[in-house]
Amino acid sequence: MWQDASPSKTRRKHDMHELQDIGEQLLELNPGQITGLDLPELLLDAVQEAKRLKKHGAYRRQLQYIGKLMRHIDIAPIREKLAAWNSVSVQSTARLHLLERWRNRLLDEDQALTELGREYPVTNLQPLRTLVRNARKEKAAGKPPRYFRELFQELQHIIPDTTIPDHHTPVETLQQAVD
Repeated sequence: MWQDASPSKTRRKHDMHELQDIGEQLLELNPGQITGLDLPELLLDAVQEAKRLKKHGAYRRQLQYIGKLMRHIDIAPIREKLAAWNSVSVQSTARLHLLERWRNRLLDEDQALTELGREYPVTNLQPLRTLVRNARKEKAAGKPPRYFRELFQELQHIIPDTTIPDHHTPVETLQQAVD
């Protein structure tokens, strides 16, 4: 019985679209990140050319070309690096949301300062207490949010940044998040 060892047309098309999606992610990176990926010269030129293009049709064709070039290289390191960067980005966003929730709680609830001191052992709560009081006053007076911003900046110093460095693989990142 004869079996075809090559992948089906559907599978090849799926793989091609996946490579184009990775190519689109490459286009969203800044120049420093792109050079950190150590891309082959031809692929690097294609990515830079795609960033320059404005017309939708030309951009799509360039993405297809990038996908075609990526068929001939090992994309696993690129995929891992993109996943690590996305993971750090998600963690950074989560931290910002946490800081915003604490700031809002401090402004809305009197007991929140005590809870913050318990959860994050801060040596001196008095500066925070002053910032909270001043932020409440400026909000009531309709003034620009100077102390509101300063409170957020102070919370950034108090609440630790738990983002994982980008040199970890996605598996290591997930393992550390579970631990």
